[in-house]
Amino acid sequence: MSSKLTKDEMASLVEVSRGLKSTRLSHAVFKNVKTLTGQKLCAYERKTGILHITDLGKQMIFMTQCIDALRQLKLNPLLKVNGEALAFLLRKGHLATHDNEAGYFITTKGEESLLDIDSQK
Repeated sequence: MSSKLTKDEMASLVEVSRGLKSTRLSHAVFKNVKTLTGQKLCAYERKTGILHITDLGKQMIFMTQCIDALRQLKLNPLLKVNGEALAFLLRKGHLATHDNEAGYFITTKGEESLLDIDSQK
């Protein structure tokens, strides 16, 4: 996923992911709808015309949660993070648990991933 979103666009994507009930959009979503639909992160439903999130949009949110979890756990290993992102990072080997301590630590694979992500900015 090479598309980059600003903080405002990401907040709008999260708002859409919660589920909109009508065709009326908030100011933040309305301001960013062209970007979100252009990158195919959101789409309008054919029958109702309500904006909804696509699978690509869900993946974008999950990827952002995983990256944020890595950064937060790097600063504070005892911090609580999103459960799905934590399980994914543990399964993929980016995080590991301490044997006799509480919390998580970032593995070398996780450090390399963060460096790679930061180098792309």
